[in-house]
Amino acid sequence: MSPISPITQKYHIILASNSPRRRELLKGLGIDFDVKVLPDIDEDYPADMPVCQIAEFIAREKADAYRKVMGDDDLIITADTIVIVGDEVMGKPVDENDARRMLHELSGRTHQVTTGVCLTTKSTQRHFSVTTDVTFKQLSEQEITHYIKNYRPYDKAGAYGIQEWIGYIGVTALNGSYFNVMGLPVQRIYNELLTLNS
Repeated sequence: MSPISPITQKYHIILASNSPRRRELLKGLGIDFDVKVLPDIDEDYPADMPVCQIAEFIAREKADAYRKVMGDDDLIITADTIVIVGDEVMGKPVDENDARRMLHELSGRTHQVTTGVCLTTKSTQRHFSVTTDVTFKQLSEQEITHYIKNYRPYDKAGAYGIQEWIGYIGVTALNGSYFNVMGLPVQRIYNELLTLNS
């Protein structure tokens, strides 16, 4: 029996995300879960909020939206990932020009990827965030254009997926969780789920 089996027997685990990468990562833990996504969840945050708190704040806001539709044995996992370069918070690009701008900003620099996660049941809530430092080489205009045209990274914070071509050729250093950069810090989630049964 898997160390996490008691949790999956106790709770109906729901991943509240449309992200195929988050589904793949959570599946890698060997747990059964369903996907449920509510429409039009507010992802705004206070303008004066420290950037290190934004992803966790949004994950908690998402969780609150699910409270009214939760079953007694549901465990909802909500998450939000942001890219931070300097003082700028990068979400998903709105178009090709925005994606190009973001990749130019990341080129030749180290940035932070922070994922906020919230685990919510009827009686408890745990929330946390995980940050990974990622360094890119100096990207050429040709490399940026090739990536945008072929991978269309409009659903990714910072306009890139580390598991895609740009990560293969561009990332020169990484300090922290690789899976966190993909969108879900599964090692931390695993540990948090284990503590729910302790």
